[in-house]
Amino acid sequence: MKNLKTIAIALFVAAAGISVNAQTKKIDVKASTIKWVGKKVTGEHSGTVNFKEGAVVFKGKKLVGGSFTVDMTSLTSTDLTGEYQGKLNGHLKADDFFGTEKFPTSKLVFKKIGAKSADVYTVTADLTIKGITKPVTFDITVAGNTATTAFKVDRTKYDIKYGSGSFFEGLGDKTINDEFELTVALKF
Repeated sequence: MKNLKTIAIALFVAAAGISVNAQTKKIDVKASTIKWVGKKVTGEHSGTVNFKEGAVVFKGKKLVGGSFTVDMTSLTSTDLTGEYQGKLNGHLKADDFFGTEKFPTSKLVFKKIGAKSADVYTVTADLTIKGITKPVTFDITVAGNTATTAFKVDRTKYDIKYGSGSFFEGLGDKTINDEFELTVALKF
């Protein structure tokens, strides 16, 4: 019986030590930003989309995890105004693109993190858009209470094929690049 108590206490102390070592920091969804750029043969459009929630996980000063949910209904262009902005936003939210009525959120979950250099990490994460999950890899830099990254996402992997020269012929100058660019700044 005494050995059982000793084992139980040892397990409790070990579990407590694990939870103390990892620190989860929620992101400030109002101060954190996601900027996007989509390019086409004749130009490009840019805009923003907002975080719904998210957190980064540290052991000491080392980044060891992260999980983020994005509010896809907040998707908006910032390079247009008025009627043209409304038309583009409506199209991006339609089923041709992100289908935000059926898929109001997207999610990114860190799966593997490797240190690249001081405060720079290479992250492989599962990105879910329109209910489809695919891996993405990117570098992220952590400085104080901020983490920043920029990476490209191949939209066709998430069944977003509208205007893609990879799937449709004869689009000419209406062709839209398969990849869109994301620039992210996390504040926590």
